[in-house]
Amino acid sequence: MFDWWQSRKPLTEKSADKGRVGGFFGPHVILEELRSRVPRYLDEVDHGKLIYPACKRAPSDLDGDVRSVWDHTRLEAMRYVTMVPRPELELLIGADRQIEMMNAYLFQRPHDETVIDFTGTATTDFAIAILAGLNWLTHCAKLAGVHPNKQTGTIRNFRKIVTLAQRWWLTEGAGERSSQLLANGERPPLMFYLIWSDYTLLAKHIAAATVFGSSINRAAKLVALPTDLIPRFEAAQDPLELDADTAQS
Repeated sequence: MFDWWQSRKPLTEKSADKGRVGGFFGPHVILEELRSRVPRYLDEVDHGKLIYPACKRAPSDLDGDVRSVWDHTRLEAMRYVTMVPRPELELLIGADRQIEMMNAYLFQRPHDETVIDFTGTATTDFAIAILAGLNWLTHCAKLAGVHPNKQTGTIRNFRKIVTLAQRWWLTEGAGERSSQLLANGERPPLMFYLIWSDYTLLAKHIAAATVFGSSINRAAKLVALPTDLIPRFEAAQDPLELDADTAQS
């Protein structure tokens, strides 16, 4: 994730249109979409339209395909960030606020709660929310039967990622490199991208276990799935890369 750590090569500047370069969406765009999609998703859950959490769905259920389970599991984890009251979003996406936010996260004592109380201090509340999202994904991983090797150390591993990102931001010229990376449609280690990338990967493990099953019962589950689905799923870095129709079981 941190290819930029060793690289000091100058980047070619490209123009961005409202946070997008080519097929790449910047952090502002993703955050705006999340703040719209999360309430809609939770409203559908509240009205009984979808089985919740997504990791409890069967392939025959509405949105029980691997694309939807992956996408919705990530939404379930990201909701905590969108719930932070009076959020100072620059803490997640602003280059000049990254050290402040990362220090606050690393200072925060780990907890195992998914039902949380906010303090009114933005840095602390974001740290609490990030941990709650990781705890939710750990909870879903257990429900889905994700292999134990992929369940352990979730919070510890994310802490290592944040620590490495913090070192990146402490190097000279980090702000300028961040701007260049964004202009090129690449992802600097902004706190938001660290969350988004980690949650996406963890949700992918959960979706695989939910839809494809464990090694014990996988053969039976795979009979009804499209033959090319698993290779496409394994190659995808985001659920939206999978076609909604052909991802159905």
